[in-house]
Amino acid sequence: MPIYNAPVRDMQFILHDVLDIPASGLPGHDELDRDFTEAVLDAAGKLATDMLLPLNTVGDQQGCVLENGVVRTPKGFDAAFEAMKEGGWTALDCDPEYGGQGMPYVLGLATGEIFVSANMAFNMYQGLTHGAYSAIHTHGTADQKQKYLPKMVSCEWTGTMNLTEPHAGTDLGMLRTKAEPQDDGSYAITGQKIFISAGDHDLAENVIHLVLAKAPGGGEGTKGISLFIVPKFLVNEDGSLGERNGVSVGNLEEKMGIHGNATCVMNYDGAKGWLLGDLHKGMRAMFTMMNEARIGVGLQGYAVAEAAYQNAVEYAKDRLQGRAVTGAKAPEKPADPLMVHPDIRRSLMDQKSFLEGARMLSFWGAHQIDRANNGDDAAEGMISLLTPVIKGFLTDRGFDVTVLAQQVYGGHGYIEEHGMSQFVRDARIAMIYEGANGIQALDLVGRKLAQDGGKYVMAFFDEVKNFIKEHDGDEALKGDFLEPLKAASKDLQAAAMFFMNNGMKNPNHALAGSYDFMHLFGHTALGLMWARMAVAANKALADGTGDKSFYETKLATGRYYMKRQLPMTATHLARIESGADPVMELDAEQF
Repeated sequence: MPIYNAPVRDMQFILHDVLDIPASGLPGHDELDRDFTEAVLDAAGKLATDMLLPLNTVGDQQGCVLENGVVRTPKGFDAAFEAMKEGGWTALDCDPEYGGQGMPYVLGLATGEIFVSANMAFNMYQGLTHGAYSAIHTHGTADQKQKYLPKMVSCEWTGTMNLTEPHAGTDLGMLRTKAEPQDDGSYAITGQKIFISAGDHDLAENVIHLVLAKAPGGGEGTKGISLFIVPKFLVNEDGSLGERNGVSVGNLEEKMGIHGNATCVMNYDGAKGWLLGDLHKGMRAMFTMMNEARIGVGLQGYAVAEAAYQNAVEYAKDRLQGRAVTGAKAPEKPADPLMVHPDIRRSLMDQKSFLEGARMLSFWGAHQIDRANNGDDAAEGMISLLTPVIKGFLTDRGFDVTVLAQQVYGGHGYIEEHGMSQFVRDARIAMIYEGANGIQALDLVGRKLAQDGGKYVMAFFDEVKNFIKEHDGDEALKGDFLEPLKAASKDLQAAAMFFMNNGMKNPNHALAGSYDFMHLFGHTALGLMWARMAVAANKALADGTGDKSFYETKLATGRYYMKRQLPMTATHLARIESGADPVMELDAEQF
């Protein structure tokens, strides 16, 4: 069975050495001292290793089963879900008014990484519920909040989002699900939704679906869409469950991965639903859930890769194969471990340097959300800009890392014995759902760059520039971190300028370069994250406190990223500046 150990030490480094969460000045953050966060993360790690990890293979092999209209989850999932609820993990960063613990989002995200690494498919049941909770919490009426949120916070009831239809994926303006107003103030919801993660299961007594549908008078396209709360079982005035609603599972999708999560075709046959938010403005309410989900999917991208990497490291240390070119390192053995070979080291360093940078970017993004939740408009603008980067770049590169980890095993990674293929299969979906990564790139270039007159991308450029200026006299940083970061930032600015100068004349010039821009932005963001971690590591070494080896390892890993990965920004810029002509030159018949 694959191994996994929660990277608590690395998380603590980010939370305290780099971000200094207790000193952020945000309400409640001063209580998050090292002892407290370590206790929380250690407890999450124990649950993940002892209970969730063993079920990862079980879920992959057994999958979910549709029996008499009810979805049965894999053996052991029910007990694990009860442990998750009893431990209060589903309520960690939720509103105390509805039974939550009121912790910062960044701590909830950190524990989420641990649970995803151990068992991505399982964690989706409560992860999606959190997104639905957030949408109702932000846009619901007082009655709706009191009716649904306490049971969703505890995960006695779970939640979903229902967007996609067989003919309408990204183009939601084409959806056909109808919402007919009823005399009692409810709506009759009729239509079919597909690819609904955790659409039905036996882990909770009710499922609260958030469904996009078109009500009369809304007009064409997305402007006519509204969002509705449609419970599996109707909820009585006293909070008890009433009769079954007109919603059912038509089928379970056969998938490449995440077999332990039920991906359902949902049929709505005049189901009772209640408007969430404003009529004909459902996209605004849904994007509260979608944006949170995109941050969570970005986390999935690197969290699954973290588990794959840990296994690859152990295999590289144990597997004997060939001799080191400079002479035998284990002469008493028939061969040296894989770890002696430079190409294996290259692969593992590619993995390690990405994963630690990705974790830092995700935690920093979560901290921006905490700031935004406390009224910081600049932080809200920054995380809005970075959301497609976190979702798209981290899942693309996270999938690459799972493949690299599998490759370390050679043929043993391709067979099922070591479980490496599951990491690859599970990670693949993160590049697709919650808005495929091509859409994330289009969102970044087509919307986020120009948002508020380019205010937020300029803020990111200033973030980099001010950081470099602040540390310009630090010789320990200059050559290894500041100069590569400066070069990457110049590439990013040049790409944005190319879009500005050419995109208005021919929008294809911008759209053809959008995917490269997302990756260019991602590399630059990770360069900034690594430079920040280098400052913290150097300070700890100068202070002479803590584990010297840990900080020296951190600096060496950062230097690798800056020298071997960050120069990719120049390649992405060259592609962008080639324009749309090479991309659009062929006629359709020539493909």
